[in-house]
Amino acid sequence: METPVADTRPLTASPPVVMAPREDGFEVVWAVRERALGQVEIVPADAPGAEPLLIGEDRYGFVPQGAEVLRVRVEGLEPGRLHLLRTRTRAAVDGRCETSPWREVRTLDPAADTARFVQWNDTHQHPDTLALLDERSPRADVLFWNGDVCNNWTDPAQLVPTILSPAGRDITAGRPLAFSWGNHDVRGPFAHRLPEVVATPQDQPYYALRIGPLAVIVLSTGEDKPDSHPSFEGRAAFAASRARQARWLSRQIREPGFADAPYRLVVCHMPLRWLVEEELGEEDYATGRWDEFSRASRELWHEHLVAWGAQVVLSGHTHVPALVDPAPGFPYAQVTGGGNTPEEATCIEGDAGPGQLRIAVRDLEGTVLHELRLAPLTGAP
Repeated sequence: METPVADTRPLTASPPVVMAPREDGFEVVWAVRERALGQVEIVPADAPGAEPLLIGEDRYGFVPQGAEVLRVRVEGLEPGRLHLLRTRTRAAVDGRCETSPWREVRTLDPAADTARFVQWNDTHQHPDTLALLDERSPRADVLFWNGDVCNNWTDPAQLVPTILSPAGRDITAGRPLAFSWGNHDVRGPFAHRLPEVVATPQDQPYYALRIGPLAVIVLSTGEDKPDSHPSFEGRAAFAASRARQARWLSRQIREPGFADAPYRLVVCHMPLRWLVEEELGEEDYATGRWDEFSRASRELWHEHLVAWGAQVVLSGHTHVPALVDPAPGFPYAQVTGGGNTPEEATCIEGDAGPGQLRIAVRDLEGTVLHELRLAPLTGAP
C-alpha cells in the first residue's frame, strides 16, 4: 500500500489584500489553493507587545472559509490608527496551517488635516503596466483602482489572480484598495462573480469615504452601451442600478462629514463629461461604437452632484488623459486617466491639505500631463 504524499504546495495563493478601507476597519481578502478556513490577527502598531486580537467569524457565525477566496471583515478599530495584521490559514482537509508576515495598515481618519490618494484605471490585465504602476506610485491613504481591471470575464479562473495578485504583486502594501467597477469588469458570463473577490464598505458597487478633509463618493457607471445590446445576452440591468444610486446619492450628500467637507470628489469609471459629447443611436451601437462618457449616469446624478458642490470627477474608460474644466451648468471638473500599456498608462495622484487639493495626472516617466488645484469649500452647499 502506497504512503500518501504530503501536499507541500503553499496553501495561500496571494498576499492578504486590504480592501474597503473605513474609519473603523477594512476587509482582508486572500486566495487559497484548496478548501480552507481563515482568520486575521491584528494589533496596534504602537503596542507590539500587546496580545493580538483574533478575528475569525462571518456575519452568520461561521469561521470564514472557501475553496478559492477567504475574506475577513475587520471592524471596531480607532480612526487613523496604524495597525499590524497577519492572516492565519488552515487547510480544511488535513489541518496544515500558514501564517502570513505582519503588515501595516492604517484606518481612515476623517479628522486628519491631510489626505493622499492614488488612482489607476484601465489596466486590462497588463502585467508590465501593473508592475510599473505599483513601483512608481507613492504610498497613500487609499488606492482607487478605477475600473477595467480585466478584458472581460470569460474564464472564472481569471478573477482571483487578476484582483488579488495582479502581475504577481502585493499592490495594497501601503495603500488600501477602494475598487470602482468599469464596463469591462461587468462584462462577460462570469462578471456576476466579481463580488466574491472584491470587497466594498457596504457590499455595494457604490459607497462613500471620508479621508481627512476629503469626501469621496464612488459610483458605478455600468456598461457603455444600452442594457438591451445583444452582446450582453440579457445579463445587463444597469439602468436600474444607476437609478438606485441616484436615490442613494440624494441622501449621502446630506450626511454629516459629506455635506460640509472641505473637498468633494467623485470617482467613477466612465466620465460624466467629455471633450466632444456625441449622442449615439441604435445604429451606432450596432456598428460597434460605444459611449465615451456616461450620459445616462449624468442625467440621473448631475443634479445631486451640483447640489452637493462636487468639485471634480475622476474617471478612466477613454484611455485618453484629459482635463475638462468647469463650464456653465457644469461646476465640477472632469479628469480622466490613460490607457493600458506602459506608454499610455497614468497614475493620478491627489494631495489635500488645509490650503488646497492638488490633483496631478502623471505618465509612468513621472511627467505631469494635467494638473488641477482646488481651494477648500466652506459650509454646506
